[in-house]
Order: sequence, then C-alpha cells, then structure tokens
Amino acid sequence: MELSKRQLQIIDAAGKLLSEGGIQNLTIKKLAFEMGFSEAALYRHFKSKDEIIYAMLTYLAQDMDERISTLINNNDSATEKIYTLFENQFKFFKKHKHYLSVVFSDGLWEQSENIHIAVKKIMSTKHKHLKLIIEEGIKNKELTAKLSSESLIHILMGTFRLHVLKWRISGYKFDLVTSGNQLVQDYVKLIKV
Repeated sequence: MELSKRQLQIIDAAGKLLSEGGIQNLTIKKLAFEMGFSEAALYRHFKSKDEIIYAMLTYLAQDMDERISTLINNNDSATEKIYTLFENQFKFFKKHKHYLSVVFSDGLWEQSENIHIAVKKIMSTKHKHLKLIIEEGIKNKELTAKLSSESLIHILMGTFRLHVLKWRISGYKFDLVTSGNQLVQDYVKLIKV
C-alpha cells in the first residue's frame, strides 16, 4: 500500500488520538481539527475512520515485513536473528507509541472486516519471520525440538504482547528496549539446546 506524505501524517495524528482516548476518541471531526483542516479536506484522503485505521495497520504490516527482511542476516544464528527481530520491534514501538493503541486494542478488529484482515496480516507477518528463524534453529540443533515451532512462536509472541502491554499500562515508565531485550534473552535461554 502506497501512502502519500499527507496520508502518513493523517494516520500519525489518528494514532495520537487513539493513544489519548481509545477508539471512541478517534472521530473525523477531532482528526480534522488535529490536522488543522476541514473534514471535507480529510475525506479527500480517506473515506472513513475505518479506512484510516485499515491504512495504519496495513502500513505497519508492510513496514514490519520490510524492516525484518532487511535486518535479518542469513549468516546469523537463529538466536541472533530472534534478538535482532525483537530489538527492532521494541525500538519501533518505543518511537511510534501510537501504533500500540491500534495493534493491541482489544475489539478493534471487530470494527470491520478490513480491519480484521489487517490485524491478521500483522500477526501473520511476524509469524512468518519467526517460523523461518525457529525452524532453522531447530534444524541446526541450536534450538530445542522438545516443543513444536508453533508452540515456540506462540509463547514468544504472547510474551512480546504482554511485555508491550505492561509498558503501555505503566505509562511508558520503564525502558521498553532494555527490559524487552532481557526478556528475549531469558526466553532464548529456555529454548536453546
């Protein structure tokens, strides 16, 4: 999905409104005010609030896929790839907190079929990269084969989600990157052969 510079500014402003007050805080009227132009001008870029949220999620999935694909060096071990992937995700969310309100908003995916599809795309993008890494690690006898790759992915993705949620609930009071990296290191200790 190609977004114009103005559309990216709109989804950033929408994210700010979502961060401040949840889904009910994101209205076209408030968003137009935040952007400093009329509702009609906003509608030239997006047809609805759902389209804005869909654009945010689709952009995030695409950006995540590109970032992870670029970062992962094929010569690295599976554990190094896991560290790289998650450190990058922690840094991204630390810099772009407003995406947390969208990605980790319970019930948001029920807003529309398009939003539901976009949320699933984000999950499948991360799952795709982790599956390749973990299966490579199991094959190379670097990671345990006692659990299936699906179970290892599920545990890691759940751990990530819980940690980021705790950070958000704390009011962003602890260093997400440092504490997240430590958590991933502890996870790797559990699954490493």
